[in-house]
Amino acid sequence: MLVWSRSGRVLAWVLTVPLFIVIYGLPIAVIALASVSDQWNDVLPSDLTLRHYADAFRSASYDSLVASLVTGATASAVALVSGTWAALSLRRIGRVVPRRILDLCFFVPSAVPSVSIGLGLLVAFSQPPVLLNGTRLIVMIAHFTLVSAFTFGTVTAGLARLPVDCEQVAESLGARPFYRLRRVTLPLLLPYLVAAFSLSFALSMGELGATVMIYPPGWATLPVHIFTLSDRGAVFDAATLTMLLGFAALVVLLGLSRISNRASLR
Repeated sequence: MLVWSRSGRVLAWVLTVPLFIVIYGLPIAVIALASVSDQWNDVLPSDLTLRHYADAFRSASYDSLVASLVTGATASAVALVSGTWAALSLRRIGRVVPRRILDLCFFVPSAVPSVSIGLGLLVAFSQPPVLLNGTRLIVMIAHFTLVSAFTFGTVTAGLARLPVDCEQVAESLGARPFYRLRRVTLPLLLPYLVAAFSLSFALSMGELGATVMIYPPGWATLPVHIFTLSDRGAVFDAATLTMLLGFAALVVLLGLSRISNRASLR
């Protein structure tokens, strides 16, 4: 911590804990209570039930959860491969100006509102010769476009922190480029690759702006389904799906975090 004195640390905790509870704790607690509420006409719910959770696994909500997981995993995996490839390629460019221009091109999607990306994809792929409107592929393309910049940035930052000596030693021992990449560079880069995939997956799981404009029937992601339920006034069902969305994302991220920690210890 930047506060060195004991009294300063105590004051920092006294200010931070209530602020954290108000900003994060109370909204999460309200959503958790709403997810198990049958009636809420007072300060606290008057009747509790697990019916909403049971219904979530027997209706279209489960299909939305599967759609979110599949879309997030697919878009994040493709973004990880393309972002890593691009970062490794730009690393070899010696001239600074072209490299900065290409870096800027990769970060442009993160500066554009997601609604604009959804509208652009809807206009671009609603007419022949490439007709993707109404397909699942257009949703995955939208998610890939939105998360690719973060994947590229994370991998680029990881490459900047890699020890160059290891690759130079491998090269001096006669290791070919592909062997160096497979046996030296990528293993050293593994914690950053896991972090890039985790960030991309988390962003994809919560994406709404572009998806709500282009999703086809039968492939509504969980944020879209939550938005639809809340718009219809089914607040308790929307809260239940919000908790399931957060839990599913948390389980995946914890698993990836363990992989990243093991890779860091090697």
